[in-house]
Amino acid sequence: MPVILGAGAYRYEVVEGWAKLPPGREFNADVAAVGVDAQDRVYAFNRGAHPMVVFDRDGNFLRSWGEGVFRRAHGVHVAPDDTLWLTDDGDHTVRHCTLEGKILLTLGVPGKPTAYMSGEPFHRCTHTALSPQGDLYVSDGYGNARVHIYSPDGRLLRSWGEPGTDPGQFNIPHNIACDAEGWVYVADRENHRVQVFDGHGKFETQWINMHRPSGLYLDRRDARFYVGEIGGGVAVNADMPNIGPRVSIYGGKGELLARLGNRPAGLEAGQFISPHGLAVDSRGDIYVGEVSFTNWGRRGPIPPGLRSLQKLVKVR
Repeated sequence: MPVILGAGAYRYEVVEGWAKLPPGREFNADVAAVGVDAQDRVYAFNRGAHPMVVFDRDGNFLRSWGEGVFRRAHGVHVAPDDTLWLTDDGDHTVRHCTLEGKILLTLGVPGKPTAYMSGEPFHRCTHTALSPQGDLYVSDGYGNARVHIYSPDGRLLRSWGEPGTDPGQFNIPHNIACDAEGWVYVADRENHRVQVFDGHGKFETQWINMHRPSGLYLDRRDARFYVGEIGGGVAVNADMPNIGPRVSIYGGKGELLARLGNRPAGLEAGQFISPHGLAVDSRGDIYVGEVSFTNWGRRGPIPPGLRSLQKLVKVR
């Protein structure tokens, strides 16, 4: 029997064993982020031996690249021109790359973070998004509480944000998106919310019915937001029901449309471990990258075949 998540117009079938990796090339590591290009090729940015692994939409392996370049994969943003913005929080850099892995631009100094909470870019930056005008927003991140704006040629234009819990403050700005109108959405992970700003960083509103949002993907075609909630962060709530790990879908005003997966973390089809990066293809199918190895390692030994990439096919 197929495993179906969600209800009504938001029903998805779980595809078991979607990613067909050649023998000896299994991830055996976290898939921190996922991107989908205009041809529905899938880019799995991972923390294994081959940092970028590319599949076709059926899960067939196409190629890999990035070996010796990326220290700790974290974020993927596929630009409208089918180039990739890749965030490496272990290297404190953002790299602009072609689909084949040629580096076009590097922001940040490789291997050299700025001072902790200095506000200067970067200290463990997390993700990127492009404005309608082509400016780049960078969420920064684990060692900062900032959003930086860069011009298309890599000049720092301005920054905003500080540590805290009030509107406009951040406690791990973990992911970022920008819509066609120029509004900026920041997954403020440890404040359990998505904050909404205008293009200059002026706070507009916040969405709070979520738990530790990590993945954030905006499908501009229908203004749907896909949020990966990674669930409990301490032992006492690790197995608490109804707080994740799960994928939630929101409308453009923050209205909750669907929850996919409300069971505690687990290995069965339909369960998640830690949804960290999301992408949606042209048919509405969802790709979920999970930092499974990091999170399961806190529980005990890693079980054989632990997955870190799932595909959910939209049921029509």
